[in-house]
Amino acid sequence: MAADLHPQWISCLPSSWSYGVTRDGRVFFINEEAKSTTWLHPVSGEAVITGHRKTPDLPTGWEEGFSFEGARCFIK
Repeated sequence: MAADLHPQWISCLPSSWSYGVTRDGRVFFINEEAKSTTWLHPVSGEAVITGHRKTPDLPTGWEEGFSFEGARCFIK
């Protein structure tokens, strides 16, 4: 699943920062200067939520989601 990326949070990244998206749709941020990563946006301090995703390994009717803190959860 591709993340629903909002230009607002992309455009306000500091110059030494970039972002990536994991296979499961979670957005993470890369500090190129410090060679480190984080789940939290470097300016807002909040995780970027990409929504739920359905996967073939979950039972019918279940979806995977993530909390504002980046914790994985399951929704029926």
